[in-house]
Amino acid sequence: MAKKSARRRPATGPTTEPQVGPASPCPCGLAASYRACCGSLHTGHTTAATAERLMRSRYSAFVVRDAAYLLRSWHSSTRPGGIGFEPAQRWTGLEVLRTTGGTAFHTDGTVEFRAHFTVRGHAHSQHELSHFVREDGHWVYLSAAEDR
Repeated sequence: MAKKSARRRPATGPTTEPQVGPASPCPCGLAASYRACCGSLHTGHTTAATAERLMRSRYSAFVVRDAAYLLRSWHSSTRPGGIGFEPAQRWTGLEVLRTTGGTAFHTDGTVEFRAHFTVRGHAHSQHELSHFVREDGHWVYLSAAEDR
């Protein structure tokens, strides 16, 4: 694998890091603090019990720009070599639209979601049906599922 250049991309918008602290509401939308919710998954103190929980924690990892967690929670067969974050992008909300499987009794599942974000003040959203599987007993993101 080739090493990436150490040059930084020029900033094209706000460059301040997202302000999510341990006591902040969790970005995933559940009624808990970041520390008690996705923060405990990001630090490794807990693991996701369901595919939906993993998906929510991955959304929060994008909000707080936790590349290490995103890579750890990605299936080994589809995991990229690194994660790049768009400096001007700000994640603003998550809607879980539906889930199939993905519980303690399953080995795979899907989560359909819509993630909202802004780039340089313009609102956008990402709609995806994500496929999750268990790897070494833990839920991991495999890929965007094919439309059925």
